[in-house]
Amino acid sequence: MKHTLPQLPYALDAFGSRISKETFEFHYGKHHQAYVDNLNRLIENTPYEDMSLEEIVCKAGPGAICNNAAQAWNHEFFFMTLTPDPVEIPAALESRMEQSFGTIENFKTVFVKAAVTLFGSGWVWLVEDKEGELMVMQTSNAGNPLPQGYRPLLTVDVWEHAYYIDYRNRRQAFVETCLELMDWSKVASRL
Repeated sequence: MKHTLPQLPYALDAFGSRISKETFEFHYGKHHQAYVDNLNRLIENTPYEDMSLEEIVCKAGPGAICNNAAQAWNHEFFFMTLTPDPVEIPAALESRMEQSFGTIENFKTVFVKAAVTLFGSGWVWLVEDKEGELMVMQTSNAGNPLPQGYRPLLTVDVWEHAYYIDYRNRRQAFVETCLELMDWSKVASRL
């Protein structure tokens, strides 16, 4: 199976200055594309050649194949959860978040702190565990919660390439903006 860069559900300039067209041209058009291209090259004539991204992420051990598959999966998941038009948090998701974090504002505080304190590059996630509890998780580099048995609900990319064009070294401001741009109905549908 040849993996392809997914079509975004919005224009590259849909977010204005919040996430610029230039950022999408580099982050989506170059970085994300490179992970997809590298993965296709690496899996040719291997047992992974006909697997989905999720299967590769869960089955490939540490190394280049897993790293590129996870980065392709993580980026697609991130980009597909963003929306230029604000979406309210559905009541069912809000209730679950309040059970786990007390309030939505407390969730945002915990999430942003996890993003800011992640040393180096990686991802910050809202995940659901096997018991249905929601939690915030950090993963370094190409880390992904799927192999550990967690269901990802949303993620924010905290590699510098995700925010440096628009936010320079202001990772916190980027993460806070991303939380404002989440399609919460998509997040709720993943519960």
